Amino acid sequence: MRQLTIVLSIGFLFACAPAATPAQIYRESFFLVTDSSIPQPTATPFQPALPTSFPTLSHETFFTPLPPLLLPTATPGMSVELPPSTAAPNIPYPTAVPPPAVVYNGPDLVTFLLIGSDKRPGSSFRTDTMVIAILRPRDRQISLISIPRDLWVYIPDWEMQRINTAYQHGDLSGYPGGGPQLLKDTIEYNLGLHIDHTAMVEFDGFRQIVDTLGGIDLPVSCPYTDWRLIDPTYDPNNENNWYLYTTPTGLVHMDGDFALWYARSRSKSNDFDRGRRQQEVLRAIFERGARAETLIRIPQLYNDFHSLVETDLGLGDILSLASLASQFTNANIRSYYIRPPIVSSWITPGGAYVLLPDQAALQGLIAQALTASNAATVNETLVVQIENGTTNTGWDALAASRLNYAGYETVLRAPDRQDYANSYMIDLTESQVPARSQALLSILGLTNAQLLSLPTPGSPIQYRLVLGYDYQPCFAPESLTQ
Repeated sequence: MRQLTIVLSIGFLFACAPAATPAQIYRESFFLVTDSSIPQPTATPFQPALPTSFPTLSHETFFTPLPPLLLPTATPGMSVELPPSTAAPNIPYPTAVPPPAVVYNGPDLVTFLLIGSDKRPGSSFRTDTMVIAILRPRDRQISLISIPRDLWVYIPDWEMQRINTAYQHGDLSGYPGGGPQLLKDTIEYNLGLHIDHTAMVEFDGFRQIVDTLGGIDLPVSCPYTDWRLIDPTYDPNNENNWYLYTTPTGLVHMDGDFALWYARSRSKSNDFDRGRRQQEVLRAIFERGARAETLIRIPQLYNDFHSLVETDLGLGDILSLASLASQFTNANIRSYYIRPPIVSSWITPGGAYVLLPDQAALQGLIAQALTASNAATVNETLVVQIENGTTNTGWDALAASRLNYAGYETVLRAPDRQDYANSYMIDLTESQVPARSQALLSILGLTNAQLLSLPTPGSPIQYRLVLGYDYQPCFAPESLTQ
């Protein structure tokens, strides 16, 4: 089971760092996917519509040696009741350092910190993309936790500061273990999660890796619009080289440049929406990396990419465990996000725009990510067959992605026709449990009137879903975590 986390981590790295031909440009009307009630914590990296200068994106990769893999020693789990946070927006944050969070440990628990950066040789940098991957072998599940870069935390041996400054400070201050160790210690102090292994990739490396893998197929349920370079080779400092691009709904094939833009852009959204898109990319990469044709290429890929990824995972670790990847699907991955109401916008006395965590809510999220619910366990025993009864390409993949987030296994099947006006679902189980069917309807945005009962003893699938033109594919992943 530990192998699966390694494969997931390497799969993420393979998708997160020269450029391929730009993806086909869709020029239909765009829709802004954002939440106007959530302010943006920091200034956007560029605004092409304004007469301002734009930073140049990194074009370098980096290399560090690969130390041997060290797996943690299992220790009994711990829990504690934490006092509720009294901090609130517009109220000065206490100057005293908060107490350390209780560290969660458990048998067969392995944690990875996946990092994306704009690191350049000879310069300091901040870690703007941070996702924790937790493998829980006993539950046969992986939990992903997105950490916003502006999370206001205590950085050990330093001060209260944004979490994305920890790595940089560790490198510059001579902290034992450097940037990686200080970031790990910061997460342990504030979130109560001991990080076993780290893996970091720079943005150009991300592009190259995705292109070498042949790209990824990403289910885009909600259209997303943002500023994008007309061509990745164009000067990003020239505002005339940018245009508003809309990623359409459907199963979208992305090359490295497209995937990086989709996972990183936020000029017209915010960090929370970016965290959602980054996890979408992670899931797509995991699916791509778990294919048999990719697994047999691991030695070659490792040789190709070892200079692009800074990690403590070696080739032997990956080869010895990669075979388990085929036993897992996206239905085994749970997604969690540190976002409102767990955090609130706050301006520090020094004028910094940061995200203040509610410690009780934050610890509740971590505890949930480490615990398999009964609902998730039941869901994994159910298989939903999906048929796209419309001419809208990729809608079956979108519905499958939606159900995978909730923990349901899915299979796709060609429809008998493609002119269904309305969607419907058939319950094929012998038991015909109303609450179970109702949960599925709620996840899919369907009503009780769209449920049909047809008990079928011995059926290899438990539900059959036929999508009609009334289906609404857009959904909020954070609402489906169980």
